[in-house]
Amino acid sequence: MIRLESDKELNEINVTPFIDVMLVLLIIFMVVTPLMTTSVKVELPKGSENLQKDENKKPLILSIDKEKNLFLDDEIINLSNLKEILFAKTSGNFDEIIYFYVDKSVEYEVLINAINSVKTLGYSKIALSSKLEN
Repeated sequence: MIRLESDKELNEINVTPFIDVMLVLLIIFMVVTPLMTTSVKVELPKGSENLQKDENKKPLILSIDKEKNLFLDDEIINLSNLKEILFAKTSGNFDEIIYFYVDKSVEYEVLINAINSVKTLGYSKIALSSKLEN
């Protein structure tokens, strides 16, 4: 019996539909991935007011009130004399922590300018304070 070439079984799998599906999935993941990174919801831990403090040392508090006045502890200052006053209060110790107490109505730009001024002077330990909610 003679077999014809057309009677041979096809032993190859057609992968074209598989490749089409994979490309569609790749496009979907490429579109969805940037959206997922911007909508991450994180529940931050609660702050504790039981922080260890050096009882002999008074913290340096730099405050900005709603009129944008700058205070170091209870003394009104301006950015031009901030260097001399901070250096005198810290005795030249740049490892001191500067605590910022800022009124909630103060623009973000005012706070950033004050932080940049303090960092330019060499103080890198900065803490932003907030009110604890009960």
